[in-house]
Amino acid sequence: MPPFVLLGILVGGLYGTIFHLWRGKSLRDFLIYLMAAIIGFGAGQGLGMALGFDMWLVGPLHAVEATVISWASLFLIQWLKL
Repeated sequence: MPPFVLLGILVGGLYGTIFHLWRGKSLRDFLIYLMAAIIGFGAGQGLGMALGFDMWLVGPLHAVEATVISWASLFLIQWLKL
């Protein structure tokens, strides 16, 4: 596994955990937010690679694009839960 993939999983998991501490209530919420953040981070990474944004890279990791999409997916999941 390349190091940037592991870093992406860890950062996505961190975002999901932070969001759960802020807005979550149960273990089920934690698992949903964790998965949404990791999947959103991966989608943001893929989008950054596809569009060719090379401004804010951490190695091959598109940190800004992945962070934005990860947090957007967390807010979308929370909105859909209501």
